[in-house]
Amino acid sequence: MNARVESIPAAKVAVAVRGLNVVYSTNAGEIPAVNNVDIDILAGKITGIIGESGSGKSTLMMGVMNAINKPGRITSGSVLVDGVGDMLKLDKERQRKARGKDMGFVFQAAQNSLNPLRRIGNQVLDLGRSHNVKDLRALIRRAKELLTRLGLDADRVLASYQHELSGGMRQRVGIMFALVLDARIVILDEATTALDMLSQASVLEIVRELHEERGLTTILITHDMGVVADLADRVAVMYGGEIVEQGSTEELLRKPKHPYTQGLIGAIPRITGDIDLAVPLKGSPPDVKTYMQPGCLFAGRCPLVMDKCRTERPTSRKLASGRDVSCFRVSDDD
Repeated sequence: MNARVESIPAAKVAVAVRGLNVVYSTNAGEIPAVNNVDIDILAGKITGIIGESGSGKSTLMMGVMNAINKPGRITSGSVLVDGVGDMLKLDKERQRKARGKDMGFVFQAAQNSLNPLRRIGNQVLDLGRSHNVKDLRALIRRAKELLTRLGLDADRVLASYQHELSGGMRQRVGIMFALVLDARIVILDEATTALDMLSQASVLEIVRELHEERGLTTILITHDMGVVADLADRVAVMYGGEIVEQGSTEELLRKPKHPYTQGLIGAIPRITGDIDLAVPLKGSPPDVKTYMQPGCLFAGRCPLVMDKCRTERPTSRKLASGRDVSCFRVSDDD
């Protein structure tokens, strides 16, 4: 079958991830950084992937792009992108073209994806040539339109090197690069983490507007529950390389099921009222030892831990409400 015309049976699913496993080779052995993850990214929706640093969010999305670098590797699974095929089975050239044309990625530190030795405009042309764009002038026009839409002086930015731009400007440039080839799926990896509050609010509002105007499928990788609450239609909560809970944002925030989700929400500072109501999660974020431990990966920090949790690994179950949760404490009819 031609990979280009292969489609996902469910029309509302843009990306279907099944049984994805990513490991990293270390002196201590192979660390399962993403462990048997299943997730559907719905077309036209904003999906938030949330969790503390080290939970596997970025590794999961790099796995979706089939862009895991050594010492990491994908050991099994499938990533079926609608209209593209299984990213894990395509040849290298088709994968490369899918990254940019079909899926755009905005990195956490935009400067890491920009060439410090070439002006932004020249990098736009380089991107076009690498994807066999015939009309490079039209590509530059699209880049200018996007930069203007992002609130920047397009001519100045295209003539600049990355070091001549502020952090907020570089993040906007990163968004431009993700969209200039008309990608339908856009992944933003902590795209506002390094920005001040005003710049963050501005970038997030632009993301929302571009998502709606272009009918994008958007994935937000973040540790900020406020960003998810403000933008996302659905949310998946990751811990130790596993998705421990996923569902609609409204339902998940209103009534979180997994103790980790409850802890993340309970740790959010309040602007008004008793500040002591915000309780930080005890213990430390996931590390190498977390990934290697038997049983539930959250057991060492969980206030509801049972003996069973320390020896058996819970698997994801779909509740009557439609929520997916991995926890022995949560019953099917919750």
